[in-house]
Amino acid sequence: MLDLRVKSAERLHERYVLLRLTRDEALPEMMPGQFVEVRVDGSPSTFLRRPISINFVDRTSNELWLLVATVGDGTRQLAKLQEGDSLNCVGPLGHGFTFPSEGCGRVLLVGGGVGVAPLLCQGAMLAEHGVRPMFLLGARTAKDLLLTDEFGKYGDVFITTEDGSAGERGFVTQHSILQREHYGLIQSCGPTPMMKAIASYAYHQGVECEVSLENMMACGLGACLCCVEKTTEGNLCVCKEGPVFNIRRLLWQL
Repeated sequence: MLDLRVKSAERLHERYVLLRLTRDEALPEMMPGQFVEVRVDGSPSTFLRRPISINFVDRTSNELWLLVATVGDGTRQLAKLQEGDSLNCVGPLGHGFTFPSEGCGRVLLVGGGVGVAPLLCQGAMLAEHGVRPMFLLGARTAKDLLLTDEFGKYGDVFITTEDGSAGERGFVTQHSILQREHYGLIQSCGPTPMMKAIASYAYHQGVECEVSLENMMACGLGACLCCVEKTTEGNLCVCKEGPVFNIRRLLWQL
């Protein structure tokens, strides 16, 4: 259980708010791809905690970043938080991304929408260990792109937008770097159709691939069973066994 204090709340977009959280004690160890379950106060219609990916951990300033997409009453309430407010979280929870093996080759991190959130943390960790990743980020329009300057601190950033207002026009799966480069590992988070398309590409290219699933996760502990995913090992709770899975464990038509 983490009782955190809002250090800043920055509205990046009409639908997205970046919360920088801290506390007096040092934050616990957190791995890219893990998440926290956030209690929503002040919303009579919100009874369950909301799962939010760990966006970034700044050890120097003892900050946890959470990127909040306002999609319902609960997240709209979280978006109203201001500097000095308190936020109660359970976490870190789940299993995150793996670290590439030595000699793995290029690492490509692919994200769409708010799914880019955990890739910043992963990219920072890779860079810290001497691996410069490539980021492939997709959005509907240029104004929907999130934290591109932050991503650029840790790797090379490539962009697609559906309307062509930034980067290449189209979806991430259509970006030219997928034909120009070869990768040893692809890690992805975002809308399920996007991840399935990336998984199919990786499978047919013989590239190791991990995806971070975004199933509904109410408890975060594997008790409520609402996030169950069918896998090669049977039905598994995404919150406990994931949210990151190697695509070989998933029953996706690749």
